[in-house]
Amino acid sequence: QVQLVESGGGLVQAGGSLRLSCAASGRTFSSYAMGWFRQAPGKEREFVAAINWSGRSTAYEDSVKGRFTISRDNAKNTVYLQMNSLKPEDTAVYYCAFSNTLGVLITPRGYDYWGQGTQVTVSS
Repeated sequence: QVQLVESGGGLVQAGGSLRLSCAASGRTFSSYAMGWFRQAPGKEREFVAAINWSGRSTAYEDSVKGRFTISRDNAKNTVYLQMNSLKPEDTAVYYCAFSNTLGVLITPRGYDYWGQGTQVTVSS
């Protein structure tokens, strides 16, 4: 069993920045891929960013490329999502996810464990 705890969400003005963190426990963190997804009210959960087990390979949803950066610190069992130049359309609940695979995954079905989510609200 893997436990994931997100933190770092909040209310920010458009153009501002936030850094989300996701602390994992219960499994050898460094051997597995991680991802961030988000879900806005009335919409389906969508892919945001993913990172492979080593941190050397990443993927991003088109609308966040150049603004968001995913990274991981395997010594701290933590994955991060640095979000810059935030826009009102980035408002959503953000979830981190853990996959029992090594490579980058962009589909929710590839992930085996999910955090409880953290709210990000961007005001205009």
